[in-house]
Amino acid sequence: MAGLIDEPILGTNDIIETREEAEIKDVLIDKVREEGGQGDREMAPPTGNSIHRSGSRPQLDLSKAAILGNSEERDPTILLPNQSDDISHLALDIGGSLIKLVYFSRHEDRKINDKRKNTVKERLGISNGNRRSYPILGGRLHFVKFETRKINECLDFISSKQLHRGGIDSHGWLSETPANCSAEIKATGGGAYKFADLFKEKLGVSLDKEDEMDCLVAGANFLLKAIRHEAFTHMEGHKKFVQIDHNDLFPYLLVNVGSGVSMIKVDGDGKFERVSGTNVGGGTYWGLGRLLTKCKSFDELLELSQRGDNRTIDMLVGDIYGGMDYGKIGLSASTIASSFGKAISEKKELEDYRPEDISLSLLRMISYNIGQISYLNALRFGLKRIFFGGFFIRGHAYTMDTISFAVHFWSKGEAQAMFLRHEGFLGALGAFMSYEKHGLDDLMVHHLVERFPMGAPYTGGKIHGPPLGDLNEKISWMEKFVLKGTEITAPVPMAPPGTTGLGGFEVPSSKGGTLRSDASALNVGVLHLVPTLEVFPLLADPKMYEPNTIDLSDHVELEYWFTVLSEHLPDLVDKAVASEGGTDDARRRGDAFARAFSAHLARLMEEPAAYGKLGLANLLELREECLREFHFVDAYRSIKQRENEASLAVLPDLLMELDSMTEETRLLTLIEGVLAANIFDWGSRACVDLYHKGTIIEIYRMSRNKMQRPWRVDDFDVFKERMQSSGDKKPRPHKRALLFVDNSGADIVLGMLPLARELLRRGTEVVLVANSLPALNDATAMELPDIVAEAAKHCDILRRAAEAGGLLVDAMINALDGSKENSSSVPLMVVENGCGSPCIDLRQVSSELAAAAKDADLIILEGMGRALHTNFNARFKCDALKLAMVKNQRLAEKLIEGNIYDCVCRYEPAS
Repeated sequence: MAGLIDEPILGTNDIIETREEAEIKDVLIDKVREEGGQGDREMAPPTGNSIHRSGSRPQLDLSKAAILGNSEERDPTILLPNQSDDISHLALDIGGSLIKLVYFSRHEDRKINDKRKNTVKERLGISNGNRRSYPILGGRLHFVKFETRKINECLDFISSKQLHRGGIDSHGWLSETPANCSAEIKATGGGAYKFADLFKEKLGVSLDKEDEMDCLVAGANFLLKAIRHEAFTHMEGHKKFVQIDHNDLFPYLLVNVGSGVSMIKVDGDGKFERVSGTNVGGGTYWGLGRLLTKCKSFDELLELSQRGDNRTIDMLVGDIYGGMDYGKIGLSASTIASSFGKAISEKKELEDYRPEDISLSLLRMISYNIGQISYLNALRFGLKRIFFGGFFIRGHAYTMDTISFAVHFWSKGEAQAMFLRHEGFLGALGAFMSYEKHGLDDLMVHHLVERFPMGAPYTGGKIHGPPLGDLNEKISWMEKFVLKGTEITAPVPMAPPGTTGLGGFEVPSSKGGTLRSDASALNVGVLHLVPTLEVFPLLADPKMYEPNTIDLSDHVELEYWFTVLSEHLPDLVDKAVASEGGTDDARRRGDAFARAFSAHLARLMEEPAAYGKLGLANLLELREECLREFHFVDAYRSIKQRENEASLAVLPDLLMELDSMTEETRLLTLIEGVLAANIFDWGSRACVDLYHKGTIIEIYRMSRNKMQRPWRVDDFDVFKERMQSSGDKKPRPHKRALLFVDNSGADIVLGMLPLARELLRRGTEVVLVANSLPALNDATAMELPDIVAEAAKHCDILRRAAEAGGLLVDAMINALDGSKENSSSVPLMVVENGCGSPCIDLRQVSSELAAAAKDADLIILEGMGRALHTNFNARFKCDALKLAMVKNQRLAEKLIEGNIYDCVCRYEPAS
């Protein structure tokens, strides 16, 4: 994979370098340092003309390297013509029916030399070094399927993205493999042998064949350890996601149901044994089904089962006992006594039976058999966890239900059948990991974020539609969808799943309308690999932490929030188009975004678990990601700027008013100010309506005048006791406070900055924590330094703290008294939180925030998204204050049993 290198050791032996070669080395060293290689440590003694990796990891050959273009550029392109090691981004699992691809692409963002950020890093003690022996670069892991019979479409896809030559690297500093160099791609499955010559002929690459079972187990282990909501149970048509502690994963039974069935006991990474199997599997179902029903495809046979009634063919217990059950041994009247048993006694020919009933009876017979044998093997080895995957499963709800019921029935409820969202890609993912240079085995659950872009390259060929690449393709696709009224291909609106009660042996469940052609009711998205994400270290119990306060498994709740998002969509599109100048191109992109996001909502409304476990935070982030997908970087940019300017204009008067108050009065006024200013939230319909009734300052003053205690949640007195003196007893000031800020404008300028100022006055270091990426009108970490700089023009306390914290590194403010008191001032710093959503999941925060939390003993979470929608019930190792004004009626009713515009001031001492 491009750029995965150990700490560089560059130098000379007997070779005399040219000036250009020296420049190239300098550029490469800078890049390695930036991207997690050597860090700030000194260069090791020179040993040779290549960048070395430990063990078997490939080396970068720098001989005859050349800088393309201007060498003065920050990120000049470097051509490495003699690079002999293929740095592949692709692996395949080529089966008899489907080809599965896993490929990696680099993130497009480039690092910026930010002096402010570097200063903050120095103060927080953040090193540029990487804890691993080699860096893992940020990027995306894509999952793609093609029908094997249309292998040429797969080859065209690989060629178009240059995946066989290391991919199209946005940084451009690793060249494509030269045409005269035979690259190798890892592949598994029977097709790796069958189509080896075709890959050589069409793409000029060799297929490096990996053992199928090795890949299967490696892929399963990675997914179960690295993806939070990978495993799920499926009973009576309902999915329930299961979180498995990766430290308690092994041993387990992996049942791979392909043409036949293999049962593998997995004891650890690379430690497994095939303990059993059966020749009655997917091939049996397809083979017998083809003979008995004349179906022309596996999917057609599955679709038939959706409309079947097995009671016309299967002999039930009730058929034997005159409609009675056999309660003595625990068999109900509807239990199958003999699959296809009625065909013995009935004088019917094959053509007298409905193909739908035959297909269903056959499906149940084989599924039950697989479930029973799997459980018996789990019992044999004392295994409690059984994971099923393979071509036969492929996300088909009824198949999963029958297997689940069989395991539950024979184990008397002691064992569970579990399934994997990415189960179709186990082999391809295992092959991808076999390169050994990707370092994926080092990744933990907090390093991976799954996204579901419209037209994600999840599938190819005729299965769902073409893998969509650039923006124009996506826009054209959405326009074509609307004009022709055809189904969106990925994600695709589905027919509602029809659940009919008990599954398994008794009543067919999960029988809906038409199936998608791969019979899957689960999507898999693009996995964003972000090695800089960490678990927030101040969580009291990370394993018990649940960010979502709102339970979207409740259909009524889900429908309410979908309605809110749908009603807000036209206003959001208007803002997004205006942010791009209102051009025709922006309007076209805005329309495409609206259609795409509506399609996501429709997909999730019909199948809430289609993208994994769904929470409100995920839903809101999906909206922001969809905006970015259609190149709307910051939809509220102009609004935020206008509101910041209006608020900064009245800040001096507010600070003067605060300074005239007693300490006790001032603290209450500050908290009231935060709550009042939090009214400005463009994600709230009630707030948007307010904007038509007055200016930002008028609304703020109105809100502040209505601050009347007691609030709906009112812990202010407890907080005051911790903060202020009580007689002769003076409480110790907090060492460092993390202030999770919310909206731009009055919220940050008139609410949180004055509170930060008060903490600084008391000797507490303050870290303002803001979004890494824009979301609605939330302030971002990139915008905050400028806001602080403007505010500091009116306040010595803010100016000195901002200088000490590296926010005013250019010494732009010296007009007040000309003095510099950095050494005696506590710092005011800004860090990004690692997300781009109105909510925050503290299981995935930036390494900057994790470092800042190291010495923090106070957390202040502000706003509905961060303090109510998420983290309202979160517990921390340090003191925590949660502040928000409720601007959503449903939230008021469900969460705090209050009303809109009620206030929440929740204080929780350290756990």
